[in-house]
Amino acid sequence: MVERTPEEIELRRARRAERRQKQRDANVIRAAKMHLARLSSAPAPPAPDDATGKVHIGCSGWYYWHWKGKFYPTGTPSNQLFSIYQDNFATVELNAPFYSWPTIAAVKIWIRQTVPSFVYTIKVCELITHIKRFEDTQELVEDFGYIADLLGPQMGCFLFQLPPSVRYSPDMLHLILSQLDPRHRNAVEFRHKSWWNEDVYSAFRAAGAIFCSCSGPRLPGELVRTSDDIYLRFHGTQQWYRHDYSDAELTVWAERIRGSGAKTVWIYFNNDRDGNSIKNAKRLSEMLAARS
Repeated sequence: MVERTPEEIELRRARRAERRQKQRDANVIRAAKMHLARLSSAPAPPAPDDATGKVHIGCSGWYYWHWKGKFYPTGTPSNQLFSIYQDNFATVELNAPFYSWPTIAAVKIWIRQTVPSFVYTIKVCELITHIKRFEDTQELVEDFGYIADLLGPQMGCFLFQLPPSVRYSPDMLHLILSQLDPRHRNAVEFRHKSWWNEDVYSAFRAAGAIFCSCSGPRLPGELVRTSDDIYLRFHGTQQWYRHDYSDAELTVWAERIRGSGAKTVWIYFNNDRDGNSIKNAKRLSEMLAARS
């Protein structure tokens, strides 16, 4: 391993921070453009809902170079990676929009590169959840929701992930739920354990929102259902993104899912290290199919 001097480390941090700030500035511009596009377009008719009543299992992202040689054959061109992913899964949770607000052109590419039955779940841009933290974001939420109008029946859920520094309070709970668009499937993921309480669950049920259940370090490993849909993310147990779930662990979750009474199930594996998410997603899918 190459050892870097403190000056080199600080320079790398500064450059990284500069890149992140440029991206955040670009997100504001992209959001403004999508706002104008939304206002100038006719309201989209309700899209056929082909997702209800199904179990949707996939990975959190698909563009990982470290999957080459494990999932993607070595030497696979980058423009063929998603085609291979589609051969194995019928849904994906897109994390890239969290960092980079998608353009309309990008969304149209998503549509062109998939079969009509493929379903996208979209992680909402950090501009809403991490930068503004839902402060005066009603219009931004509606603008981001324009993605659903573009995707039509290929739209799954919007995932709003809050940072661990956001702790439960009645005011924060109201601030979040009051800005969600009930026309869409909205899943909210918290990273602080204070949100796992009955007051939150009751408010989510009243709002028709999906409380995102998590398998993650220092988070309650509970399956919570607040609507006809359940949403579950697997991050790892002791370390983020690294855990390889055993059959015994997945069996416990499979039993919880079967016993939840949910009509529609959304499951995404975010433990991408060493390609574990692919293997674990396929295995849980097999378990659920065996008893369906």
